[in-house]
Amino acid sequence: MGWFSGDYPLLPTNLPLTHISLDDSNQAQAYNTYNDQPEHDPSVIHELIAGAASYEAAKAYENHVAQNGEPESHAKAKEILAGFAGAFVDREVESKGLDFFDRERAKYDARQQVHDAYDSNGNQF
Repeated sequence: MGWFSGDYPLLPTNLPLTHISLDDSNQAQAYNTYNDQPEHDPSVIHELIAGAASYEAAKAYENHVAQNGEPESHAKAKEILAGFAGAFVDREVESKGLDFFDRERAKYDARQQVHDAYDSNGNQF
C-alpha cells in the first residue's frame, strides 16, 4: 500500500475518454488561432511602404523645389529625396508597429525607387 505498490492507478479508470478532450481547451483554441493567421510576407510590406514613400518623397521634393529652387547638385537632390522617403517610412513604421528590419528594408527600397525615378526622369519629377 505505498506509492510504488501498484494498488492505486495513476489515472481514474471510471472516466470516459470523451471527457478528456484537448481540442476544446483555451490553449488549443489559442494555438489554432495563432497558426491559422496568414504568414507575414515582408517583401510585400516593404514594396508597399517603399512605393508610398517614393510617391510622398516626390511630392515633398516638388514642394521643396517650388519654395527653395533647384538643389545645387544632382547628389544633393538625391540626398533630399532620400530624406523625405526616410521620414515617410519612419512615420509609417511607428504607426503600423513594424520592426527594425522591416523599417530598414523599406527605407532601402524607397531610396532605390526614388533615385531610379529621379535619374530616369531627367533629374526632375
